[in-house]
Amino acid sequence: MQRSFFSYLIITLKGIAMGAADVVPGVSGGTIAFISGIYEELIESIDNVNLGFFKVWKTSDFKSAWKSINGTFLLALFSGIAISILSLAKLIKWLLHNEPVLLWSFFFGLVLASILYIAKQIKSWSPLVIIAILLTSILSYYITLAEPFASPDSPYYLVFCGFIAIIAMILPGVSGAFILLILGAYQTAIDTVNNLRDGIFTGNIELFKDALINFVLLAIGAVIGIKVFSKILNWMFKHKKNITLAILTGFMIGSLNKIWPWKKILTRRLNSEGLEVPLLEKSILPNNYNGENQLFLAIVFMTIGFLVILILERLGKGKENLDA
Repeated sequence: MQRSFFSYLIITLKGIAMGAADVVPGVSGGTIAFISGIYEELIESIDNVNLGFFKVWKTSDFKSAWKSINGTFLLALFSGIAISILSLAKLIKWLLHNEPVLLWSFFFGLVLASILYIAKQIKSWSPLVIIAILLTSILSYYITLAEPFASPDSPYYLVFCGFIAIIAMILPGVSGAFILLILGAYQTAIDTVNNLRDGIFTGNIELFKDALINFVLLAIGAVIGIKVFSKILNWMFKHKKNITLAILTGFMIGSLNKIWPWKKILTRRLNSEGLEVPLLEKSILPNNYNGENQLFLAIVFMTIGFLVILILERLGKGKENLDA
């Protein structure tokens, strides 16, 4: 597929949006990829990254090998994700602590519109499709109620967390950050990102080295997980697309409980800055919210989130005709 520089810039911006979503427990970067029109290409491109790359390089040249894995697309997208996670991690955490109702309202509108968008792609409604939506909705809902485990200490456990979290991150409707929170590794992952950045900018070698070890362990698990699961998803989209869309729709419906803006805090945890943030919460009506419910502004931000999906959908459909 031939693309212009502007098209790759748009892909990088979509990556930035995916990265921002992946930082928030309850929102999936896979959702952003799906509604922005790059999900199937992403899954297929990841699936194509294998040892065959070196065979093509050896028998032909690097350019052909790079093209065989859609390398420029992956580089543009993952660069955006990395930029977003490194630059927006602290901002998202600040918003979660200081403006939770408005932030969750924005994401609620975004995910609600995404559900309608994905469900619209289902070509044939059957009892099997409806059952798949119901079962995955229930499963996803109960995932949002799960109680986090203790913080991980074992390096093998960090590899496992990276494996599970990356699967969730590329699955629309399932939040990789929330899975890390359930597994007790969310703070470790956020600390790793912040310490890598701070270690580089401050020249603190020990801080950087410790963070790099955790990063490598999480990355090993992530690489294994994304290769295994992308192959499964790629096959499902090619051979069982209708039921796959139903499963994704169900996961997103169930995830709405996690991102409902008005919550009653049951328990708290300390984040990487030592601040208390919600751990276990219960969804409640706005009029029962302990504090200012900001109902009007919440509706405004829900609407903005809803409209963002319409814009991303338009970008997903309309930019490729600019390609040379």
